Amino acid sequence: MKAILNHLFEHKTFSREQSKEILTNIAQGKYNTSQMASFMTAYCMRMITVDELEGFRDAMLELCLPIKLEADELIDLCGTGGDGKDTFNISTLASFVVAGAGYKVAKHGNYGVSSGCGSSNVMEYLGYQFTNDLDKLNNSLDKAGICFLHAPLFHPAMKTVAPVRKELAVKTFFNMLGPMVNPARPNNQMVGVYNLELARLYAYLYQKADVNYTIVNALDGYDEVSLTGDFKTFSAEGEKINSITQLGFDKVNAMDITGGHTVADSAGIFTQVLKVEGSTVQNNVVLCNAALAIRTIEPAKTFADCFYEAEESLLKGSALKSFNALLN
Repeated sequence: MKAILNHLFEHKTFSREQSKEILTNIAQGKYNTSQMASFMTAYCMRMITVDELEGFRDAMLELCLPIKLEADELIDLCGTGGDGKDTFNISTLASFVVAGAGYKVAKHGNYGVSSGCGSSNVMEYLGYQFTNDLDKLNNSLDKAGICFLHAPLFHPAMKTVAPVRKELAVKTFFNMLGPMVNPARPNNQMVGVYNLELARLYAYLYQKADVNYTIVNALDGYDEVSLTGDFKTFSAEGEKINSITQLGFDKVNAMDITGGHTVADSAGIFTQVLKVEGSTVQNNVVLCNAALAIRTIEPAKTFADCFYEAEESLLKGSALKSFNALLN
């Protein structure tokens, strides 16, 4: 590790193969916690390269517990996190809306590191028991339209670095990897990222992948459609700035989409939205993200059509029904 750290401190980069080897060694516990913390901290101080991101991704996917879910079309809605905005659990709620609309969702999630409440925190608090049992996951997908893939159960590298990430309590390159290493390897992905530079790195990698994708970055730094301002998308259709006013929405206040101070508070917001007891702003933010995910699967549809599907799922209780079916 000393040679690796010196390489980084000299502002040098690693090849794809070197990066894969380093992360494989991390997963296998070949470095101590101080060395891993130093390595992760170095990447907090400079941007990752395409080769490095690709190599880290390759290692995570090669080492993960693979699963084969019984669905021809799967989508994951997953953000990198690390935007420091402390929103409520928008992409997780949008996942249930998409499932309620009749699509199959393989939601990849984890505990919050740089935020107080990640998707796994809220799901665990609300009574979901994490599993990597294939039969149980397929059963969830069948009866609820969604299964939840808690990252540490599938990724040994996550388990090795989890204590270090928790102690650092800031975003690391593992935030960047999360959406790219879903063990179900869904053929549709909506990915939220916290800055444009990372969005372009993702776009470069997803262009080479056999997957329908939409990469989202709000221009004011959110890793999702926040409606606090316009947002940029990258997809097979190209790079596009999306105006919220042209989509029919007014700009919202950032305070209106913040999460709770505790997991219990966040879970309260989560259930309120699912029960259609959330605010109009909360509903619209969730529905916009769900609509974009549906359009990722069905690119021939307009955003308005997809929004209507999402709205129907939430207002008619299908999203809540999907959530209850997953828990029971």
